[in-house]
Amino acid sequence: MSAATPPEYRSGFAALIGRPNVGKSTLLNALVGHKLSIVTPRPQTTRHRILGVLTGAHAQIAFVDTPGLHEQARRALNKAMNRTATAALEGADLTVLVVEAGRWTHEDDLVLRRVRQAQRPVIAAVNKIDRLRPRERLLPYLAQLAARYEFTAIVPVSALKADNTKDLAATIAAQLPRSPPLFPAGELTDRGLPFRIAETIREKLTLELNQEVPYGIAVEVERLAEEEGQLVVDAAVWVDREGQKPIVIGARGARLKRVGRTARLALNELIGRRVHLTLWVKVRENWADNARALRELGLE
Repeated sequence: MSAATPPEYRSGFAALIGRPNVGKSTLLNALVGHKLSIVTPRPQTTRHRILGVLTGAHAQIAFVDTPGLHEQARRALNKAMNRTATAALEGADLTVLVVEAGRWTHEDDLVLRRVRQAQRPVIAAVNKIDRLRPRERLLPYLAQLAARYEFTAIVPVSALKADNTKDLAATIAAQLPRSPPLFPAGELTDRGLPFRIAETIREKLTLELNQEVPYGIAVEVERLAEEEGQLVVDAAVWVDREGQKPIVIGARGARLKRVGRTARLALNELIGRRVHLTLWVKVRENWADNARALRELGLE
């Protein structure tokens, strides 16, 4: 430990675990104070392990956002997402089980079983308290949750409004091992620019397509170059069936242009400079069931 690091400093990994669509990515972004994970209303938007680092005067927390654990893992992609979540759970110092205030499902039961197996300290983050009506339902729900497992702590939060997230971070930090920081000051994530660009494009595609192309979309940055004072990005939008290509492109290319425009504006803000973005739609039959394709797209 360096002389500059106090001996009581704490540092470690906290895995955000929960069923799909419970708000893990929104919570990660709120805890770190930066948008690192993409967010859409669609379950299973998160496909990768996303690291977000929060560094303070007394502790450094490396949050690990994970895909939602789910039972219906028929496709190779879904199985890979479950493996990613399980590996993050097993590699963390503690688990943050994210649940939805007022709601408990059989998928929450599945996640709790995995959490038990990992044998790590568990903090329950009860998310979406801003949506619970009437609010008097919260205390009975917290009592029911406490009866399900011996949690280290139960912390109600609203990730969307960043309510009580500082208290959650302090509760997590107190459970981490004494250690100097694991990451340099100022480092927010271990994900590089091509990954963050591809995820931003996929977020805009998912929001635009809604239910029309379920889970058949992947994005790959094929070229990243400096040209005439701007960052030039060429990205491939992969679909897994030929019939999906015209849906993504839209009539006279209107939908793809719309996605490109919203993605470019988001990237300008993310990177802090002007981006020239070109999107191409390509077909790779059944890529979500192809182990080699998943590896090549960084999903395995």
